[in-house]
Amino acid sequence: MCPAYSTTFAVMGIQPEPYAATPALSARIGIAVLGEEPVHAIALRAQVRIEPHRRGYTDEESAGLIDLFGPRERWRDTQRSFLWMHCATMVPGFHGGAQVDLPMPCTYDFEVSGSKYLHALREGTVPLIFLFSGTVFIRGTTGFAVQQIPWDREDKFEMPVSVWEDLMTAHFPNAGWLRLQRDTVEALAAYKSSHGLLGFDDAVLRLLEDSP
Repeated sequence: MCPAYSTTFAVMGIQPEPYAATPALSARIGIAVLGEEPVHAIALRAQVRIEPHRRGYTDEESAGLIDLFGPRERWRDTQRSFLWMHCATMVPGFHGGAQVDLPMPCTYDFEVSGSKYLHALREGTVPLIFLFSGTVFIRGTTGFAVQQIPWDREDKFEMPVSVWEDLMTAHFPNAGWLRLQRDTVEALAAYKSSHGLLGFDDAVLRLLEDSP
């Protein structure tokens, strides 16, 4: 038999990771464990979801969310919690409690629902919920033992929109990122060259100006 442990988690803060080569946030996670023996390690996983129904939206924000939720009058039926990301880390040994930085890799790909949602926000906070899981490594009566983190371990967090904006500004200053099919890129490049335009921004702006 191994000793009984009760593990709880709390999100204490989120900030941009300043030295990451690609966009990433870092969530500070507080961990409390009730048990007589030290914890040797935790293989911690978290599913991070966005809960859009937990906040209000300006008219400008609503216009940017039509692709995700449709017109505002339908939001009662369409605004559901959705996955933003999965993340994981190894927590070194401790006794009683600890704090750990959980890496949160991000993307600015507008084909991803999370990026599309975050791009539409102008103020306030991002309503997140962390669903924790993983394995706790402890010492049992016959050596090391493992216990699974219960499925109901979760914590809500209101991340300031400014945190996301600072992250994107650091990696994509005054820019965004779109994924296009190869044929589309080649057609756009040909249009740019044939019209003597300097860059792809100029080509897209010209096309928008010429559209009815």
